[in-house]
Amino acid sequence: MPNRVSLIHVEIPMTEPFRISSGEVRTKEAVLIRIEMDGIQAWGEASPMAGGFYSSETPDSSWAYLSAHAIPRLLQSRNFHPEFVARELLAEECDRFAAAGLEGALWDLTVQREAISFTQALGVEYSPVASGLAVGIYPTIDRLIQACERYLADGYRRLKIKIQPGWDVEPLREIRRVFGEIPLMVDANAAYTPADFPVFEQLDGMGLLMIEQPLAKDDLEGHRRLQARLSTPVCLDESASSPETLRRAIEMEACRIVNVKIQRLGGIQKAREVIELCAARGIPTWMGTMPELGLASLHALYLALHPNCTYPTDVEASRRWYQDDIIDPPIAVRDGWINIPPEHHARPRIDTAAVDRYRKRAAEW
Repeated sequence: MPNRVSLIHVEIPMTEPFRISSGEVRTKEAVLIRIEMDGIQAWGEASPMAGGFYSSETPDSSWAYLSAHAIPRLLQSRNFHPEFVARELLAEECDRFAAAGLEGALWDLTVQREAISFTQALGVEYSPVASGLAVGIYPTIDRLIQACERYLADGYRRLKIKIQPGWDVEPLREIRRVFGEIPLMVDANAAYTPADFPVFEQLDGMGLLMIEQPLAKDDLEGHRRLQARLSTPVCLDESASSPETLRRAIEMEACRIVNVKIQRLGGIQKAREVIELCAARGIPTWMGTMPELGLASLHALYLALHPNCTYPTDVEASRRWYQDDIIDPPIAVRDGWINIPPEHHARPRIDTAAVDRYRKRAAEW
């Protein structure tokens, strides 16, 4: 096997559209990074949403950053270790999703070289991971209820409802009426402003686990003011963009829970740093998703084994969102729990036939 680095852009049909307050996608695109070196084949996944409605990064921008900058720089440095990303890419303005994908491949290369598992490298132990159902925005409340009923049959350990202005209090009231005291939370994806505080004061009486990212990413002061008015914990997601920003948010008392996303933070190492920072400050965490395909989802599941990840992960069954996946076997949820299959205990096992089947384009160096 010759030494080389490849990019593979894949696109997989979704089982239903993924809709949040800022937009909608109907297929899942990702840029896979494959490093072949010394007989080892290592994989990573850069997984921004298409369309740019969730972040400025898109599959095309991640492809461009990796091909024009990150991979040439990696090959020039010859530093094929995960710390390359933090030292050379995250130290400057970069595409965080691309950085996370490249770092994932470098982690995979490292654990194979050292003949250890991801969990050994991360200092965690295997156990079942509680999985939570995330339900997007639907045209009607009846459609929302039907979707919840359909997917809750898998026994998910909590229910998360996406909200936006005009789609918040009434859908939640109906959810409570139909599903009773199910563990329930909402995710606003930064769709509200301080003028909407009365909406959250109404939600505050519904016994929610948390309110995720109610205000704009940079509005830490607004989150601090809102948290002071609510008994329900505010959870930061988009605002938790770096350990430094999160440290400031915790000191301001702008949140009581943090959603950790590997892609948003630029890689596994930064995500682990955030988890440990929160653990030291007494702030519980949980692992979120974009959602990603199975490769990056397994990386999130490895980190979800950290003792400070005390809420169910957003990682769901592969079939929940995708008509197919690029790992073998796919992720499954049974009775609300994910047991990482033995095939993935050391590292994710890639279904190369699926990668070929859904490939849009490829390049190599």
